[in-house]
Amino acid sequence: MATSFGAEAFRIVLLCSLWYTISSTNNVIGKKILTDFPFPVTVAMVQVVSTALYLSPTLRVWSVPPMKSLPKSSLLKLILPLSFGKAFAAITAHVSIWKVPVSYSHTGSFAHIFLQATMPVFTVILSRVILGETQSGAVYCSLIPIVGGVMIATATELSFDMVGLLSALLATFTFAVQNIFTKKALRDLQLNHLRLLLLMATIASAMLLPAWALYDLRRIILELESGKEDILWLLVILTINGFLNFAQNMVAFTVLSLVTPLSYAVASATKRILVITVSIMFLRNPVSLYNGVGMLAAIFGVFLYNKAKYDANRRKHELPTHTKHTSHSNNVTNNHKSYHLI
Repeated sequence: MATSFGAEAFRIVLLCSLWYTISSTNNVIGKKILTDFPFPVTVAMVQVVSTALYLSPTLRVWSVPPMKSLPKSSLLKLILPLSFGKAFAAITAHVSIWKVPVSYSHTGSFAHIFLQATMPVFTVILSRVILGETQSGAVYCSLIPIVGGVMIATATELSFDMVGLLSALLATFTFAVQNIFTKKALRDLQLNHLRLLLLMATIASAMLLPAWALYDLRRIILELESGKEDILWLLVILTINGFLNFAQNMVAFTVLSLVTPLSYAVASATKRILVITVSIMFLRNPVSLYNGVGMLAAIFGVFLYNKAKYDANRRKHELPTHTKHTSHSNNVTNNHKSYHLI
């Protein structure tokens, strides 16, 4: 069991490292795109459509079994709301990024403080309400330095925009709800996580198409006709952004399928720390003492969380063994009593 646990832990760490690397790169590219090409609905559309387009042949190459037919009730109650959430979160997240000046793209926006830092808090509350999941006191306490650290690391360079703030809060809430119900769908419907991602991305693309056509299409045509944009360069950079988003979604969904929604939210907060570091390096944002203290506090919180979850899982695994032993003893006792009764 120890070897299996170690292999699983190594797999999760490897996936998270890959997720963080892809996400950091894609965040920098996405901000640059939205700075030069201010059409967040289009960028969201490209990313969601790219996930559906690239994932379909990937699953065929990997010989992933096809999805079984789903009951109509499951489609209506789980899949369609999840797909709408994916489309809605993509738009609101990109609007919040678009509304932040480039110098504050990843470290300074008040909206983005909430976008990442409050995710574990939202997830704890919603997991308790929706799934009935409870955590130990140590787990709850470990969230304090994580959330506080991320907020301290980013709050020193605040830039406020009401549309960006509201978009970020909507995206945060939607992401938290979506992660919880995605986990519920994987558990209740016994679906392959990548098949579920493909279905959600396909439906979300269909949902985004009318919004994109009504809001962005005409403005993009006018922009291109004016000759302000290099069409070839724009297509190349959007294609790269779409592919990176596909890879990020695929890895993130795999992580979500392996861990609890709260662990996923904490992993996302950890990703935030790396994004801050990468943005400091590539966007040359100034680093203050508060930035460093905040990042160290968040990292310390992640270690506390991992230890608390490890201790809780160890107790959880020990309990069935004890219960099984007790149950076996009771059966022996009952059989012994029955023998004497006979």
